[in-house]
Amino acid sequence: MFNKIVNYCKACYEELAHKTTWPTRAELTHSAVIVLSASLVIALVVFAMDFVFKNLMGIVYPG
Repeated sequence: MFNKIVNYCKACYEELAHKTTWPTRAELTHSAVIVLSASLVIALVVFAMDFVFKNLMGIVYPG
């Protein structure tokens, strides 16, 4: 049982250390900027929709 766990851990280490392709700093920065930009755009769209619907409901249901 213990040997299976040790072999599994060794296999995981080999996979992560030697077979996995990690992104470069430039690729990682580029991806982070894209995610941040997309998140900002989506947040602005949701904010605009909320603002419009709030004002429409204020017109429909005054008071």
